[in-house]
Amino acid sequence: MKNVLILTGSPRRDGNSELLADAFMEGAESAGNKVFKFECANKVIRPCIACNTCYSAGSPCTLDDDFNLLAPYIQNADAIVFACPLYWFTFPSSIKLVIDKFYAFLMGNVDISKKDAYLLACGEDININAFDGLILTYKQIVNYLDWEDKGQIIVPNVRNIGDIKGSSVLIHTKELGAGV
Repeated sequence: MKNVLILTGSPRRDGNSELLADAFMEGAESAGNKVFKFECANKVIRPCIACNTCYSAGSPCTLDDDFNLLAPYIQNADAIVFACPLYWFTFPSSIKLVIDKFYAFLMGNVDISKKDAYLLACGEDININAFDGLILTYKQIVNYLDWEDKGQIIVPNVRNIGDIKGSSVLIHTKELGAGV
């Protein structure tokens, strides 16, 4: 059994990226894994201010926000999944705020290496190259943190809530999750 953390970034309930996240979660749970889904867009995460006081006051971040609740899940996760819509060629700000606060682990000398990573992303652009910035950022994060990219599902040409329903991509995403 593995601990799987899914970070979602869409503010839309039942949106396409949330459907991807739920399909992955269903697959991972069916394989006996423990899954925790953290909806970044519905949490209060303040921007990192580079104060370098991480872990000095008994919590990962000295700013009192929901990152401090999330940090133990990041530490204990065997696999981390980024599930989001494409926003201006990269991650939406809700997930980016969490990623920026990974800095706390570095400052606090907390090892979060050796994790499996997955990227699930969708967007309305019909050009797959529109996802290049998001994919490159994801790959740089994975490389920098010494994680292993275990799979990416990129879905262009979905805009409206539910556009992804009925597509084979949800089946593929569930299978990817089952393989954690």
